[in-house]
Amino acid sequence: MITIRPARDGDLDGFLTLAAQVEEPGFHRAVEAHIRTGAALIAEATEPAAPSADASGPAGGLLFGADPPTYHVHWLVTAAHCRGAGVGRRLMAEAMLRYVSGPGTVEVVTFGPDHPGAVESGARAFYEQLGFTPGEPTDPGPEGGSRQIYRLDVPADVRPV
Repeated sequence: MITIRPARDGDLDGFLTLAAQVEEPGFHRAVEAHIRTGAALIAEATEPAAPSADASGPAGGLLFGADPPTYHVHWLVTAAHCRGAGVGRRLMAEAMLRYVSGPGTVEVVTFGPDHPGAVESGARAFYEQLGFTPGEPTDPGPEGGSRQIYRLDVPADVRPV
């Protein structure tokens, strides 16, 4: 079973464990700032899904930002051993409930269609399943490679996801 809750100061190490799977420069500072402002969520496994040496640490994490009517998924990751189990969907659903009120638009920057991580991570397919649509290309990521903005329109008083 997975629970989603606001992140606390003690969750920084868990976020850094997740970040090691995707490596982002400046991530430590970003997590601290999001935790301080209440804009970080963490997914915890309350029951072990399966015995695994890789199953320690959080199941996923999300950093969110809001400048209504535009909202931003700054970072979303699911631990490798939890991918495909609905953790990302649950994090997004909780973020929508906590941080978004329509009408508005939720934006996320993810891998461009030609980026090797686009297939490996499944991020583009994940966002499309949630109703996001691809938008324009944007600046390359810190490790290089193309990036693209995805958007989700949120009608008034409707929580998609």
